[in-house]
Order: sequence, then structure tokens, then C-alpha cells
Amino acid sequence: MPAIPATAADTETAAPLAPPAHRDGNVLRWLAAYTVSLVGDGIYFLALGWSAQRAGSPAEVGLVMAAGGVPRAVLMLGGGVIADRFDPRRVILGSDALRCALILSVAAAVALTTPALWLLVAVALVFGAVDALFVPAVGALPARVTSPDQLARVTALRSLAMRIGQIAGPPIGGLAMGLGGPSAAFTTAGVLFALSLPLLLTVRIRPLDAPAEAARATGTVRSDLVDGLRYLRGHRLIGPLMLAGGISELCLNGTLNVGMVLLNAERGWGPSGYGWIIAGFGVGASASAALLALAGWVPRAGLSLSVSLLVASASAAGLGLVPSLWAAVALAVTAGLAAGTFGSLSNTLVQTSADPAYLGRVVSVLMLSSLGLAPLAYPVVGAAIGAWGSAPVFLACGACGCLGLVFLLASPAVRRAELPRRAR
Repeated sequence: MPAIPATAADTETAAPLAPPAHRDGNVLRWLAAYTVSLVGDGIYFLALGWSAQRAGSPAEVGLVMAAGGVPRAVLMLGGGVIADRFDPRRVILGSDALRCALILSVAAAVALTTPALWLLVAVALVFGAVDALFVPAVGALPARVTSPDQLARVTALRSLAMRIGQIAGPPIGGLAMGLGGPSAAFTTAGVLFALSLPLLLTVRIRPLDAPAEAARATGTVRSDLVDGLRYLRGHRLIGPLMLAGGISELCLNGTLNVGMVLLNAERGWGPSGYGWIIAGFGVGASASAALLALAGWVPRAGLSLSVSLLVASASAAGLGLVPSLWAAVALAVTAGLAAGTFGSLSNTLVQTSADPAYLGRVVSVLMLSSLGLAPLAYPVVGAAIGAWGSAPVFLACGACGCLGLVFLLASPAVRRAELPRRAR
């Protein structure tokens, strides 16, 4: 009698469930490597800025600090093609190894002599080019180290790792610089990049399934990039999510960065007041990531992220109206909670709905829209506040942020979007 093939339900019942992401050793090893690398990033940027300050004028410091963003933006889409063409873990290993060698070489140069400005610009350019490979590969890796039902947790844990890097990097870099100058800070960053390598080597990567393997990028870089953009444009869920995210970054990021500095000066709250507001936003964003990491699932994810974007936009607009510092801090916490929820849910839906063969290219466009578009608003926000004051500009930016909500609610795919849920 012929054997009866097992159904998907039979397979799902028979296969043992993997542990939740926050108790999965494979995920935690990847997360530890990523966190260590992010702390190294924070130390590197501090050491680079301090070295530039010793070598040049304030305008030249700005040139050095901005130099890395150019190759990162120009090469990011190509980095997405490479992440899809090769094992993303290997791309990350190679990127971290290159960053380690580069930064340790700079540490040696800084220890021997005060570096010329051209050397620091060259270092920033090379580091930015390597980052263009690193960022898409990091974005493509979560779907290969865990199951779809755990991607919400992994995305939230990754957000927490980013916050840890932002918080821990500068103080550690400052301590190293106080003990041994910029050379010690560069060395510390290089050592942290080196420490991430053995952790990454132990991370297990799930192979692509047959359809994704067949769709893997194999042509020229240009043809693979065009194919990825065509895939992205035709996707009913990812397209609106990316459009809404790009609009919200463009409208809200400048407000919460440049605008907050000018609002703080206008209200007379001083440096400590600015610190409290930024800390409040960070606490809110970290809390949203921690809650999602623990819950692992949110009902009606598409509508939930739409509500989150509305709350974030309204809170950002309210910051320009409140006269009290502590009311501004409370609104910043609310904005951080809502923005963190929107970002985590949106990224999770992208990860779970994208074909794994295209994920590197999808992530590269996603990161380019956030890293590349947001700075364009900085001079506009500054000039507008100089002309009309903070309150109308914050209100206008909040209303502009709500434009992304229109694209979300107009998409049936977004309105019906749900996160994968673990079988019980």
C-alpha cells in the first residue's frame, strides 16, 4: 500500500518547536555579536570626531563626519544585491573583519602622529563603503536565524541592541580617550569588531527554500538591482509600508533632531532640558522594543502600526506647543513608544512578507529611505523655525507625518496585515 504523504499540519505537529527568540542560543549569539559591533561603531564615531577636531577647523570636522555618509548612500543598493547573492552571515563577517583591520591601522597611525585631515576623510569614506555592505546583510539575517513567528521578537531585540550601542558607545569611547587618547579609543573599537567575529562564526543559518533559492540574485549587479526594485514596487504590502516609513522619517526625524535643539533654546530649558527630552524619547523607544520582545505578537499588526504612527505624529506636533519641560519630556516618552512600535511592527511585516531571496535588496531600499531622506529635512526645519518659530513648524511636521497614515489606511494589504503566530 503506498505511503500517504504527511500534510503540513502533521509536519507542524511532529516538528518540535524551537525556543522563543529571547531564549534561543543561536539568536542570542547573533544579537551579542551585533551589539558588540554597534558599541564599536559608537566608539569609532567619537574617536573620529575628536581626531578631526585636533586636525582641522570646525567646518573640516563637519566634512570628516559627513564623508562616510556619501559612499554609504551611493553603495547601499549594491550592498543589498551582494547580501542576496551570498550568505549574509559571510558578508557580515567580511565587513566586520575589514572594519577591524581599518580601525586598528588608524589606531596605530594616530599613536605615531597627529593624522592629516585627508587621512581621516579617507578612513570615513572606506568605513562608509564597508557599512554599505554591512547594513543590508544585517537586515537580511534575522529571517535566516529564526522562524517567522519569532521575527517580531528578533526585530524588537535588534532595536534594543541599537539603543544599547547608542548609550554605551560614547561613554566607553570617552573613557578610553581619557586614558590613552584617540589611539586608545580606535583600538577599543577595533577590538570590539574583532570580538564579534567568533560569535558570528557560531551562528547557524537556515538555507533558503527551493523557490527562494531559484530566485536568488545571479545576474549582473544592475539587472539584480532592477529586479529587486521591480519586486518591491509590485508588492502590495511592502510598498505602502516603505512609503509611509520614508514620509514619517522625512517629516519627523528633522523635527526630533534639529528642531528639538532650537525649541530647547527658544524655551530656555538649557542643556539639561535637552538631555531630558532626548532621554525620554530613548526610554519610550526602548520600552516599546522590550514589550514587543516579551510579547512576541501583536494583534492586527497593520492597524496597530497605523495607530502608532498617528500617536507619534501627534506627540511630535505637541512638543512645539507645551510650555513646560516635563510636559515635553512626557510627550517625548509617548513619541518614543509610538515611533518604536511603528518601526518594529513595520520592519517585522517587511521581514515576514518579503521573499527571502529579495530581502537584502528590500532592506537596502528601506535603510536608504531612512538614512538618506531624513537629513534632507534638517536645513529646511532649521530655516523654517528661524523664520516662523518652533510651534508652527512642529505642527506642520506632525501633520506631514500623518500623510504616511493615508497610504497605510488606503492599502487593504496593510489594514489586513497580521504577524505570524506560533502554532499551539
